[in-house]
Amino acid sequence: MPNWRPLSPGERAVAIAILTHGPLSRSELAKRLDLSAGSLTRLTKPLTESGLLVDAGSGPDEPAPAGASGGLTTRQGRPTRPLDIVAGAQHFAGFKVTAEAVYGVVTTLRSEIVARRRTPLGDRDPEAVADRIDAMTDEFKAEFPHLAGIGIGVGGRVRDRSLVVENAFLDWQEVPLAAMVEERIGLPVVVDNDGAALIEAEAWFGAGRGLDRFAVLTIGAGFGYGLVLDGKLVRTRESGKRWIIDPYGPFDKNGERGTAEGLLTIPAIRAQVQAATGRDMTYDEILDGAAAGEPLTYRIVHQSARGLGTLVAQIANYAIPQKILLAGEGVGLVDVAGETVREAIDANRHPSADPVVLETKVSDFHEWARGAAVLAIQVLVLGAGEER
Repeated sequence: MPNWRPLSPGERAVAIAILTHGPLSRSELAKRLDLSAGSLTRLTKPLTESGLLVDAGSGPDEPAPAGASGGLTTRQGRPTRPLDIVAGAQHFAGFKVTAEAVYGVVTTLRSEIVARRRTPLGDRDPEAVADRIDAMTDEFKAEFPHLAGIGIGVGGRVRDRSLVVENAFLDWQEVPLAAMVEERIGLPVVVDNDGAALIEAEAWFGAGRGLDRFAVLTIGAGFGYGLVLDGKLVRTRESGKRWIIDPYGPFDKNGERGTAEGLLTIPAIRAQVQAATGRDMTYDEILDGAAAGEPLTYRIVHQSARGLGTLVAQIANYAIPQKILLAGEGVGLVDVAGETVREAIDANRHPSADPVVLETKVSDFHEWARGAAVLAIQVLVLGAGEER
């Protein structure tokens, strides 16, 4: 199936509403978007003709709104059929690039993963990485020949969803990754910070769906923080890595005490354990030791847990989110020291404050790649160059 034509602003609003909240009846859709029945019919007709929307079966009986016309209901109030996105009408590839490997997935329009790959990355040169993504895309095309677009998530700063300004993990600066990959594969390509991509996926299709205020913390090889307001990610160059949690805490790699990066990331925790024990332990071994009550790993893990709880409380105090999602490959910390996290949250909140809704989600690198695929979905639905 060829790519859909660019959507008008009205069509875009309809598509996003159904994509993120649907299926929706026509009356509910008209109410959400403040549209007349005639305007809604005009906007939805080309979307159904293109195959983007479909009548999803019989819905509940709905009385016609006063003055309604244009087919929201029949005169006798017969059941209307809700509109839904045809999730499998298009597929998207998403890639997460780490220092060791490229992780790839194919998703539907609703971001369900239908295929996944992992390829080791021996050469971190940008041309070699672009070649690797090109080869993985060819593999995906064998099963999904009509891919609609590509999303790529990388660590570090990205400008204009195309240029990797800097990436410490890959030792990149000013790399036009989107153009390099697009030249090879001939499909639309969007590149963004991997944390931002993961947050966009959770806001549209995951834990933040339907929420006005939603915060995400990611802990793993690095640390990330994002805030979604009115369904849109707040874009800023401030990553939160130097967020001071404990002025008496351990030093991070930049020589600063008690930062989020120095307390919560997997490399920082491993470095603290190695300095204390002389042993190079994996993160899972450290968590297992702490769970078994081994004194040194227990102390370090629970120190990190207190820092995490303090940070969650600070976010709740100032951003007042409806939910905070803790994601990433480092969230096993909560499984081992969840009570310490909760105690630190309570200690830093007013006794009469609303409880903090904290959700955890272990996100492997294929989940990060799924976030990148959502970037491509957004470009298709929002239109290339449209900023959220």
